[in-house]
Amino acid sequence: MSAEAPGQNEHFLRVIRRRFRNWRGTRPFWAGLFTLFGGVPIAYFPYANLHLGNLTLAMSTTGGAGSLIIGVLLFTLGLTMWFHSVVRVFAGVAAIVLALVSIPVSNLGGFFIGFLFSLLGGALSISWAPGKPAKPAGDAEPEQAAAPEGEADAMPSAVTEEPVPNETETTAHANGGRNSAG
Repeated sequence: MSAEAPGQNEHFLRVIRRRFRNWRGTRPFWAGLFTLFGGVPIAYFPYANLHLGNLTLAMSTTGGAGSLIIGVLLFTLGLTMWFHSVVRVFAGVAAIVLALVSIPVSNLGGFFIGFLFSLLGGALSISWAPGKPAKPAGDAEPEQAAAPEGEADAMPSAVTEEPVPNETETTAHANGGRNSAG
């Protein structure tokens, strides 16, 4: 190893941060994070006890099991958005539906905290789309120079459309007048 080798003097935290940013950029990270944060208060508040001095308030409800199921499902959907981003649309719709169901089932959706986080995470998951990879600099096609105004009509265009031999406007005219039902 030489002292001038590239990458050897880079701090390990910089490498970890760069790898995390690359990983985060290939999936709906913020959607998963908001959905995870939305599931926690929905699952927690029905089982919480609030202590105010010597007074204990138990917020246990009959929907405690439903709240726990909704919270765990939202937590799982958040992880799914991170680690299996192909199903991001399904996970987003499911997160929105579970957030709406949590309003009557789980103390107004975790006192609207979990509801809002889950709703935002589901919407972000539905709207996220993977980015297109950037083209390398060498693959760029050179643009054609613009022709002077007078010569623009005289020059043939580079792209010509050839008619397809058996193309018809409707399916009723295709296949000798026979129409297919499927």
